[in-house]
Amino acid sequence: MSLKLVIADDEPMARERLRMLLADESGVEVVAEAGDGQQVLDACAVHRPHAVLLDIAMPGIDGLETARRLAAATPPTAVVFCTAYDAHALSAFEAAALDYLVKPVRPERLAAALERVRTFLAGRPATASGKRTHLCARLRGSLRLIPLEDVRYLQAEEKYVVVHHARGEDLIEESLKSLEDEFADRFVRIHRNCLVARQELVELRRGTDGHVMAMLRSGGTPLEVSRRCVPQLRQTLRHL
Repeated sequence: MSLKLVIADDEPMARERLRMLLADESGVEVVAEAGDGQQVLDACAVHRPHAVLLDIAMPGIDGLETARRLAAATPPTAVVFCTAYDAHALSAFEAAALDYLVKPVRPERLAAALERVRTFLAGRPATASGKRTHLCARLRGSLRLIPLEDVRYLQAEEKYVVVHHARGEDLIEESLKSLEDEFADRFVRIHRNCLVARQELVELRRGTDGHVMAMLRSGGTPLEVSRRCVPQLRQTLRHL
């Protein structure tokens, strides 16, 4: 399957350079070009690309806002920023960009970005339900896919969520609340900062200090259950 791309830049010469670089990449098809954010959104609605190579400084809807809208779509469209400035990198990743390329774009960096896009797509659901089958973590400049069935629990830590899974731990840049809403059938809240896979719950035990702890099927350290979550969690255990 070809990787369908939209090239978005308000400078025709910049779009031409990207098109020339992409001509050397196998399995890539440029389905449209755009000069501003609205054209990007229109092109994505028509062509359903896998990803957009997106400039930030464009007239009208800028690249950052365009990226936010694409990330909120169902399914989301992957975004790789291609910009002349590196000052927007943090904002770019907050807008859920997969990569951030600084012009002039080097062929090897473009190839690496396209590989990230393919990894991202591999984690997207192939089911009619539209639900994801994997979580996606950043790891030293690459992406790691974590099958949902391997996840034991999710724990909020500052602005990240730590995914505890069968192969270890990874950080993801998603909120615990959004994960709870998306995967309510798979995870249950035991604390304001922790969701546990329903299949992992074995029993609740009250410690000598009076705190209730959740015992996990996979073993490891028991997890504290907040007082407000105990009644609902007992109900959940009865129906597992």
